Amino acid sequence: MDNTTIAKTLNEYADLLEIADENPFRVRSYRQAAQTVEGLSRPLQELVEDSGELQDLPGIGDRMEEHLEELVRTGSLSALDELREKLPGSLSDVVGLKGVGPKRARKLHEVLGVESVQDLKQAVEDDKVTPLEGFGEKTVEQMMQAVDESEEDRGRWKLSTADQLIEPLVKHLKQADGVDRVVVAGSYRRRQETVGDADILVTTDGGADVMKHFHSYKEVERIDSSGETRSTVVLGSGLQVDLRVVEKQRYGAALHYFTGSREHNVAIRKRGIERGLRINEYGVFRLSSKEEAEEARGKEAGDLQGGTTEKEVFESVELPWIPPELRLNRGEIEAAENGELPSLVEPEQIRGDLHMHTQWSDGKNTVEEMARACKDGGYQYCAITDHSQESRVAGGLEPGAFRDQREEIEEARSKVRGIHILAGAEVDILPDGNLDLPDGLLREFDIVVASVHSKLGLEKDEMTKRVIRAIEHPSVDIIGHLTTRQINDRGPASMDFEDIFRAAKANNVALEINSQPQRLDLPDVHARRAAALGVKFVIDSDAHRTESLRYVKYGVDQARRAWLTRTDVRNTSTWKQLKRWLGRKR
Repeated sequence: MDNTTIAKTLNEYADLLEIADENPFRVRSYRQAAQTVEGLSRPLQELVEDSGELQDLPGIGDRMEEHLEELVRTGSLSALDELREKLPGSLSDVVGLKGVGPKRARKLHEVLGVESVQDLKQAVEDDKVTPLEGFGEKTVEQMMQAVDESEEDRGRWKLSTADQLIEPLVKHLKQADGVDRVVVAGSYRRRQETVGDADILVTTDGGADVMKHFHSYKEVERIDSSGETRSTVVLGSGLQVDLRVVEKQRYGAALHYFTGSREHNVAIRKRGIERGLRINEYGVFRLSSKEEAEEARGKEAGDLQGGTTEKEVFESVELPWIPPELRLNRGEIEAAENGELPSLVEPEQIRGDLHMHTQWSDGKNTVEEMARACKDGGYQYCAITDHSQESRVAGGLEPGAFRDQREEIEEARSKVRGIHILAGAEVDILPDGNLDLPDGLLREFDIVVASVHSKLGLEKDEMTKRVIRAIEHPSVDIIGHLTTRQINDRGPASMDFEDIFRAAKANNVALEINSQPQRLDLPDVHARRAAALGVKFVIDSDAHRTESLRYVKYGVDQARRAWLTRTDVRNTSTWKQLKRWLGRKR
């Protein structure tokens, strides 16, 4: 049982406990355990086998250790099975919908017999929900919007979850005798926010029984099709994986074709036809005329001209190699033709993390532990930004507590040499646009991240004014996770992004690309538009434990798909450069 499936099981148990009105501290313990498991860099099975290591994890006590061991060894959780007899597991999907929550889900189940998202949709269509106490028209409208979004997202995996499912499989394939290269293509290689399925390409030295090795992978639950060069399986998690064995001389053409996107490939094929070429997954083929190239059928039509590398494919249509993240036919071909492809930001260019949480609010590690982990990761600086008081569910701090925390930050500065530790806060933007801490305290911070966490359903004009007022506050440096969306869970808040981007530019305030896998906020389309208007960004982990600092790589993926370069991102700056920017308001 992989980490992702274990975390999903724990979250389902937490959802059903919450519906059953169990102790909220118990509910929270299972959610925290799920978050811990999902963030592990090692399979949980290894920790179970290494006796005694489980309780070293944050939030894992004796009882939780027993549950985790049971999940690893049996693939199920008896306590959850018992609860499912009282409450259907599919109710967990209903709880996660915007506008529902555990109390409403319980009421929908008890009064209307709702057991799934589809049941809820039918009940709304039959006009049975609105008459219930506590369900107004606006609430029901939000619920239906969430139902529609959940149907659109069904069958798609967050990129970080796809990593956890795919990386061990790639490792397994590389262990097969005779295997040369193993590359994952498709939306996964383009590093999109979500992945529908996995397309894996393999080249061999000949004679390798790759398919047999593929089918022997322990997580394969079902083999849907199998042949000498192609096989499709479904993993226990539900992820579909297509494996293709390709000839080395056609590897580049196949990689380009299966990486996509479809729109990008169509544009490249069109350029090929204009040059008398036919380009497909089997190679680049020369035909005698544009007309023949346009009408050619069959994988081997024409004389093979290239396709061993992706570079050959692009060179055949007079273009330089285009990074996979840009292959969406959103101007990358024109930019490549004109020599204007951006030099995309790289993970190693990030010199510090400016948004993280500690034990002072809802984090799991101390200030010193977070700072030391940042130093060990090669950072020049980091910022401690615990929640302000409005975020009660996240243990937000009252003004006096921030001043107490400053003492611990000073102590960490004396112990962790070689890194600059900034004392900051993630301050809630209240519904009227005011900030959740007094101005006098805000002026004391080295850095201020302002974020919306509540009243997400405000009308567009109200939300826009709310955010702009925060941007215009003299102490704000960064706007955190602007759209507030959570992938596969809730959509973005309604606001006028164009006005907000112009305000950020005018006030020299950076917009965050939040690297939390469920956020990846800003979305790439918004970030690219903001960059065109001259807005600068920070790429932050929003880490709540040391292990989550690595999430920054997902923020970099997001920034690359937004065409961002090193100069667009504030925390690629040296410490002196960053200090100069922060000093503009201090």
